[in-house]
Amino acid sequence: MKEAPEDLLWIRDFKEGKQRERAYGFLLHKYSRKIYWHVRRIVVNHDDADDVVQNTFIKVWEKLESFREDSHFYTWLYRIATNEALAFLQKKKTSIHVPLELLQEQLSETLISGEYFDGNKAALLLEQALLSLPEKQRIVFNLKYFEEMKYEEISEVLQTSVGALKASYHHAVKKIESIIKRSLNQ
Repeated sequence: MKEAPEDLLWIRDFKEGKQRERAYGFLLHKYSRKIYWHVRRIVVNHDDADDVVQNTFIKVWEKLESFREDSHFYTWLYRIATNEALAFLQKKKTSIHVPLELLQEQLSETLISGEYFDGNKAALLLEQALLSLPEKQRIVFNLKYFEEMKYEEISEVLQTSVGALKASYHHAVKKIESIIKRSLNQ
């Protein structure tokens, strides 16, 4: 994804206090749907995703003034969203004292009962396979597959080397393939 020149203009307007709300509104409007789906793939539940996205954009409002522009805005935004989603899951795990496996099972059940699930068996199998992955592999897969980010961009978001990301993505794909094949053969 290439940095959009209008993003930089809006960010500068925000920093300079020119039309601050309008600049923020533009960025919110442009990215909120993408961030929602990125977060939703991590936390699964619609209401939880809404909460995490709201927290993400509150942080953006608070920190946009200090955005140094040494990375792309959208990778900076995705990093905040990812960190917020992971923090949310961590809080959820510790607050209900549930082992990770049980939390993944609960998230999987949420997929089926969610109002946005359309009953597509292939989509369900993919989402359930994704939930069985370790968090990092799941996020790498989501960013590469769904968001179509390049490894260099994912590296900025997750602050991990490109080589490690390629390995994570490869392992994720192999695990997903194996899980789906097993499910289809049952």
